[in-house]
Amino acid sequence: MGQDQQAGQQAPGQAGRPVIGVIGGSGVYDIEGLTDTEWRRFESPFGEPSDALLFGRLGEQQLVFLPRHGRGHVHSPSTINYRANIDAMKRAGVTEILSVSAVGSLKEQLAPGTFVIVDQFIDRTFAREKSFFGEGMVAHVSVAHPTCRRLGAALAGACDSLGIPHQVGGTYLTMEGPQFSTKAESELYRSWGCDVIGMTNMPEAKLAREAELCYATVAMVTDYDCWHPDHDHVTVEQIVRVLLDNAAKARSLVTTALPALAGRQGGCEAGCHHALEAALITAPEKRDPARLAMLDAVAGRLLGPVPGGAAE
Repeated sequence: MGQDQQAGQQAPGQAGRPVIGVIGGSGVYDIEGLTDTEWRRFESPFGEPSDALLFGRLGEQQLVFLPRHGRGHVHSPSTINYRANIDAMKRAGVTEILSVSAVGSLKEQLAPGTFVIVDQFIDRTFAREKSFFGEGMVAHVSVAHPTCRRLGAALAGACDSLGIPHQVGGTYLTMEGPQFSTKAESELYRSWGCDVIGMTNMPEAKLAREAELCYATVAMVTDYDCWHPDHDHVTVEQIVRVLLDNAAKARSLVTTALPALAGRQGGCEAGCHHALEAALITAPEKRDPARLAMLDAVAGRLLGPVPGGAAE
């Protein structure tokens, strides 16, 4: 049985050695050689995370896994509490997040089984909380470059080593769901130059940036979106086969990329760990103590201890 963690209580490694977090489906977590595994539940002032977090070690490196949809896939893309998920990962000591996501392809050359190391997003969601900040503590963080180029390079190198078909760089169109897109929508997104389409990486990437966490997405193509003339001929069995194969590739990718992912010295050279430096807008004397208390993990580096906050 996993243990509960109080809000504000962080695991060792937050400020020191990198702790790699993985958000994705349960098939990604069955990594051979993962030891000292334990499920731990973290409380968040932003509500309930999707599930408990699975802690484990691969060699000397600590990993933390979060089932994005919960074990058994109980949360739809629109009902996932993205804020609680990222907040819980920060409280768990995670410093870099690898997001693993199933997507549809919007380009002929991105066939099922291809991995895309995403570097841009278009956010078409509308029913989700997209920021930790708000009334009483306003912040505007830059997401011009929403993924960490250092993590992306490590993942691309691992794909090369493993012979996984992949594309470095690409735009992920995040739709609200839970329904898939119409053919007209799919053609529209293709006309915008998007590469893949999915339902889960926004606002996840924005929130990771607000929490000063490195973030990278591996978008795993399962099928062509409905624009493709052969789309209607794809069977459920074919999609499941690709999903299982992609999960096996993702496990290998994590283990192969791990030395580079964990090899940084000091803060991220891409600036991910200091993303809030110029983002906090509200004057100190106007900041709401209740809002600040909720931000003890996400922005505690800059805001410091808050009287009555969860970390006290």
